[in-house]
Amino acid sequence: MSNKILIVEDDPALCELIREVVSSAGMDADGMTDSSKAAIRLKHEKFDAVFLDIRMPPPDGIELTKRIRSLRLNQSTPIVIITGEKDPGLMARAFQAGANLFLFKPVDRLQILKLIRIAQGPIERERRRFRRVKVNRKVSIQLGEDRLDGKTLDLSLNGIMVQVNRTFPVGLLVQVNVELLPGMPPVCWAAKVMRLIGKDCMGLQLENLRGDESEKLQNFLAPLMAEAQ
Repeated sequence: MSNKILIVEDDPALCELIREVVSSAGMDADGMTDSSKAAIRLKHEKFDAVFLDIRMPPPDGIELTKRIRSLRLNQSTPIVIITGEKDPGLMARAFQAGANLFLFKPVDRLQILKLIRIAQGPIERERRRFRRVKVNRKVSIQLGEDRLDGKTLDLSLNGIMVQVNRTFPVGLLVQVNVELLPGMPPVCWAAKVMRLIGKDCMGLQLENLRGDESEKLQNFLAPLMAEAQ
């Protein structure tokens, strides 16, 4: 699956140039000139990277960056700010809002391709966080004294889909116990119920993994992700 990139630039010609060059690099790029409509999409769609013009009708690039960072879905997605200014104060505000890289105007094809190469590492790290691998393992979901038993359907560094005999309501924090390896003690994670599918499937978002928990999950998923490519 190609990288999914969103470009938000109110100059239609520049927006199309960036979209065309990003697409030529093998990425799935979508350009938008309306930042208000882009803000709505960013609430509901996951992107591998976002390009934002800093000077747009509200919300401008800095405000849109703040909104992106306040939402869980694209909270750590690489953000590239498009600007014709090299004012240190403005750049500092963009970094403080959560921007990662800058694309300076006047923009040309080679400049965009160079920035894409620089951004490829962060983009790939972000993709790995959300890449789901089909995994069938025993799982139990606990909410206080209430416990559901079932199996995992898929797993990523960020979340897990489980099938159990019934579901908990969206928004609740639960405890997840997964038997990653047969015969080994199950791992235990905190998670939030994010979505329900039918009467027996829940999408869970892993919450506040400790360093050792995250490392254990990465070590388990890495060979499966490589095999699935």
